[in-house]
Formats: sequence, structure tokens, C-alpha cells
Amino acid sequence: MENQIEEIRQQLKEQEKLASLGLLSAGIAHEIQNPLNFVINFSKMSGKLLNDLEELLEDHQDDLPEDDSEEISDIIADLHENLDKIQEHGERATSIIRGILLLSRGKEGEYIPSDVCHIVKEYVWLSYHAMRANYKGFNVSIKEDYQADIPLLMVIPQDLSRAVLNVMNNACYAVWLKSQSSTDYAPTIEVCVKTEDNNLIIDLKDNGSGMTDEVKQHLFDTFYTTKPVGQGTGLGLSITRDIIENRHHGHILFDSRENEYTRFTFIIPIKKA
Repeated sequence: MENQIEEIRQQLKEQEKLASLGLLSAGIAHEIQNPLNFVINFSKMSGKLLNDLEELLEDHQDDLPEDDSEEISDIIADLHENLDKIQEHGERATSIIRGILLLSRGKEGEYIPSDVCHIVKEYVWLSYHAMRANYKGFNVSIKEDYQADIPLLMVIPQDLSRAVLNVMNNACYAVWLKSQSSTDYAPTIEVCVKTEDNNLIIDLKDNGSGMTDEVKQHLFDTFYTTKPVGQGTGLGLSITRDIIENRHHGHILFDSRENEYTRFTFIIPIKKA
């Protein structure tokens, strides 16, 4: 009993730390957003100025030596390419920041018309990069399959993103764990989002360490975790179950075989925007 109390105490400390980190990350994301807006806006303005320069050079094309004219054209083309990359990656960063802010301060229980494929993709890769930052040498092949014609659906985006993140974090940890003891092993996570029989299906499968029968029995128990103390709170899957079953009125299927694979499937009734 004393050991259990101590474990719960440690898990609560971790949860408190995570809550503080959530507030901190929201503050950082908000502060980064302003300079990032300047980067994107000035790259767009620079692109327009570059177009004006091209028009000006075309008007004076005959006054320039041929070699100089070609060199200037090449430089302008390179500058256009660089500005496009700055804008593309700036907007990608903005999208990530929007997701962090949505996750940390979204309105409780509010259904919003959402691009579900975009949400899943964003948080799959957010989990991947977080794992790369925390586990040296981590890598995994992510195979994605997103149905192209899914319209905007009514979901609680900050909750759905949290559910995807929880399962994806577990998948990343499972393939990393297996990679520590297997030499001839190709870590792989498969992600699929589709609609079927008026349901939204979100499917995540990894070929990692899998689950024992004991783990399966306690999978959704609050505070149950197989990770070392300080690395897991035991809350992720219980929260995920609440998000899918209680808040979105769907259900979760899971299947796993020890040392072979684990698969989670969210089945959510479709509410069109």
C-alpha cells in the first residue's frame, strides 16, 4: 500500500509538472507567433518587390550585357525560391503554434467545423518531433493514408488532437523500446483516416513492443503505466477513452500482440459542419 501511495504521489507530481509545462508552452507559442508573422509578411512583401524588380529589368533588358542579364535572372529565380521556402516553413510553424494554442486553451466541449485529416497529420508529426528531441537516435517510418474527400466535420479539435497525440506518443515509445533490443528491425507506424458507414475512422498501428495480456486488462485504468517513474503518468489512455467515448460518443477498438504490433482505432459518428 505504501509503495502504491508513493507511486501515485510521483504520478501526481508529474501531472502537475505537465500542467505547468502546458501553460508555459502556450505562453511561448503566443510570443513566437508575433515575430513569425513578421517573417511571413516580409517574405510576401519581398516577393512583390522582386516582381517589381523583374518588370524594371525587363524594361531595360536591352541596356544590359547578355551575360549580366542571365546572371541577374538566375539570382532573381533563386531569391524567389528562397522566399517561397521561407513562407512555406513559416506557415508550417504558424500551423503548429495554432495547434499548441488550441490544445492548451480551446473551449471546453465546443464542437467546431474541423479538417480532421489536418488535425491528425499535425499531431502525428508533432509527436514524432517531440520523440526525436527526447530520445537520442529515435527514428521511425510513418506511412500515412488520408481520404481526400472528407468534408469539415464537427469535432472538439483540442480534445481530438489530444487523443491522437496520446496514442501516437505510445506508438513512438513502443517502436523505440523494441529498437533497443532488436538489431534487424524497421520501426514503422501506419496512420489512416477515412469515413465508413457514416463514421469517422482514425487508425494508428505500430510494429513495436506490443502488449502483454496483463497490460491489456489494465490499459484504460487511471494511473496505470508501464513506463518508468517520471516518464509516464498513466493518464493518457484513460483521457483518450473519455474523449472518444464520452465527448464524441464514439468507441475505441484496440488489438495487440506482444513484440509484434499494437493497433488503436477511433470510431466516431460523423457530424457534418
